[in-house]
Amino acid sequence: MNETLINRDAEVEMTRRHFFSRTSTGLGAVALGHLLATDSSYGASASGSMSGVLKSLHYPPRAKRVIYLFMSGGPSQIDLLDDKPVLREKNGEDLPASVRMGQRLTGMSSNQATLPLAGSIFDFAKYGNSGAEISELLPHTAKVADDLCIIRSMHTEAINHDPAITFFQTGSQMAGRPSIGAWLDYGLGSANENLPSFCVLVTKNKGGQPLYARLWGNGFLAAQHQGVQFRAGKDPVLYLNNPQGVTTQGRRLMLDRLREMHQMQYERSLDPAISARIAQYEMAFRMQSSVPEVTDVSNEPDHVFDMYGPDSRNPGTFAANCLLARRLAEKDVRFIQLFHRGWDQHGNLPKSIANQCRETDQACAALIRDLKQRGMLDDTLVVWGGEFGRTSYSQGKLTSDDYGRDHHPRCFSMWMAGGGTKAGTVYGETDDFSYNIVKDPVHVHDLHATILKLLGIDHERLTYKSQGRRYRLTDVFGKVVDGLMA
Repeated sequence: MNETLINRDAEVEMTRRHFFSRTSTGLGAVALGHLLATDSSYGASASGSMSGVLKSLHYPPRAKRVIYLFMSGGPSQIDLLDDKPVLREKNGEDLPASVRMGQRLTGMSSNQATLPLAGSIFDFAKYGNSGAEISELLPHTAKVADDLCIIRSMHTEAINHDPAITFFQTGSQMAGRPSIGAWLDYGLGSANENLPSFCVLVTKNKGGQPLYARLWGNGFLAAQHQGVQFRAGKDPVLYLNNPQGVTTQGRRLMLDRLREMHQMQYERSLDPAISARIAQYEMAFRMQSSVPEVTDVSNEPDHVFDMYGPDSRNPGTFAANCLLARRLAEKDVRFIQLFHRGWDQHGNLPKSIANQCRETDQACAALIRDLKQRGMLDDTLVVWGGEFGRTSYSQGKLTSDDYGRDHHPRCFSMWMAGGGTKAGTVYGETDDFSYNIVKDPVHVHDLHATILKLLGIDHERLTYKSQGRRYRLTDVFGKVVDGLMA
């Protein structure tokens, strides 16, 4: 029997009517399954099976969920998390050829006559038991230094924004692969049947590099695994509310009839996309009540808003999104992705990066403190970082109080907190110019492999066969970085 027939037989087994006709207990089994319900821990049912394709986890999980704070544009590690006194001493001198070693530059600075070194104008100090050196731009983050695992040796292959962001979100520089949140939904399923397993929050009214829905897309996985974007305003999820004149009861009847017609079509074609469509309609119906509940922050006490900062009262700001992320985490949403644009500072960096930090620093630290005081930080992995770093030399004119920095994929900084990471740690090291890594490099694939391990998944064993090849988030690369885990 060929593979096509085997796959068709498998699809037949999954259809609703074939299931009812071949199961002796029939509807009783369905009722029992509903009574057993989904256990909120790691998407496992009471019987121990997973609601995703993984029937059991490969490792004991350290994290239930992920909140990924993506700083789109590439924050400057030199001005935030990787202090380089040598750059201040050599400020204005040309980047030594022995440091650059012929590495490629972008077209934006490759035609400069010189590449003048630009030391940060911001002061650094040591914080926490780890003695982590953190910029004055991040005073709130500095206060939670002992909760952070700072990675100073991240590196990537992409030097331009679109492929670099795509790489971080999907494990490939080429568009079309599933995003990390889609992979997790596919593998682990949902721990809350009334909310999407993968939610996306984008800071409103922010300029910068464009963001595309494919960054939280499902790629070649079924459509129900794609991220659902929440927006500010009365309709957090587009097209979710009923049109004027349509009642909830009427919507339910319409969906029931539509499901019956889809089921008939599915039994004729065995197209799995039809099952995905049914699942999405049903999720949307349940979200009509669950989304207004989770996005209504009116019951949050004043001290919580004060902790996240004044912007937290303004829906759609980064601070408000951090607060909403905590509320979604409380509802056991598996993967919560925040995007904050504006970190692409080729010029006017000192003023621009200070503004970015004012918008994000307090809320990032508040999220960690909030999760911790609720007993959720231990099983919630928080990740902060962009798609690459910035150059140690100035792009454009260098003055005493102004400079710009070009893209730099060779080394940059990120941090992680909670979810089984090694708190109070600074991992990896760059050279005196923050141009090359000299100790413990961490590649994008390594980061993905480590995140999956913290969630109990072997990155080599979560795969999907498409067009004759088995794919995974880490492609054919990646290794778990044990030094990042407690």
